[in-house]
Amino acid sequence: MTCACCAFANTADQHFNTEKVAKELRHYRRKGPGPTTRGLRDGLLATGLAQGTVIDIGGGLGILSLELLAAGFSRAVVVDASSAYLAAASEEAARRGRTASTEFVQGDFLVVASQLASSTVVTLDRVVCCYPLYEPLLQQALQLADHGFAFSYPRDRWFVRLGIWLENALRRRRGTPFRTFVHPPLEMTRMIERAGFTLERRRRMLSWSSDVFVKPS
Repeated sequence: MTCACCAFANTADQHFNTEKVAKELRHYRRKGPGPTTRGLRDGLLATGLAQGTVIDIGGGLGILSLELLAAGFSRAVVVDASSAYLAAASEEAARRGRTASTEFVQGDFLVVASQLASSTVVTLDRVVCCYPLYEPLLQQALQLADHGFAFSYPRDRWFVRLGIWLENALRRRRGTPFRTFVHPPLEMTRMIERAGFTLERRRRMLSWSSDVFVKPS
C-alpha cells in the first residue's frame, strides 16, 4: 500500500514535469517574479526581516529564495517534491551565483521536515493550496520559523472556488491525480497566531493573498 505522503510526492513530481517547469522558468526570466512572490518578498523586507536564513517550502524554481538572498539573506533551503523544479532551481541559482548559499531538498515537506533545522523565516508561496489538509503543513512549517512566517493562498471567493473546481474537473478528465484546494483564510490565520505570530502585512489581489507574520521578540 502506498502512503499518503509518498503519493503526494509522486503526484507533485508528475504534475510539475520538465516541460511545465521549463515554460515557467522562461516566463520568470522574461517577466521576473509573480505578484504573490513579490508580495511575500516586499512584505518581509518591510517588516525588517532582511537578513538571516530562509526555508522555502514548495519553493519550485527557488524564485522567492533568490529574491531574499539578493535582498540580504545569507542562506536558503529550497524544499520541493518535484525533481524537475529542483533541477531548474539549481540551474537558476548557479546562473545567479547563489549555489554556495542555496541548499535543495527533494521530497514532501511533511516527510523531510524533521531533517531541517529551524530558520529565521519560513515561506510557502502558492503551496498550501496543493495540500488537501492545511493543518499538518502549517504546524510543521511554524515549528521551523524562528522570527517570520510568510505564505500566499487562494482567497475564499466564489469565482476562485469555481475556477479551482473547473481545473480539478479537467484534471480528473485527463486522469491527472493532482488537485488544488481553497482553505479557510480565517482558520489558517488563527492557527498561525496561536503559534505566537502576529500578522504584519497582507497584500490582497483579485484571487490571491500574500500574508507576512512576525513573532514578537
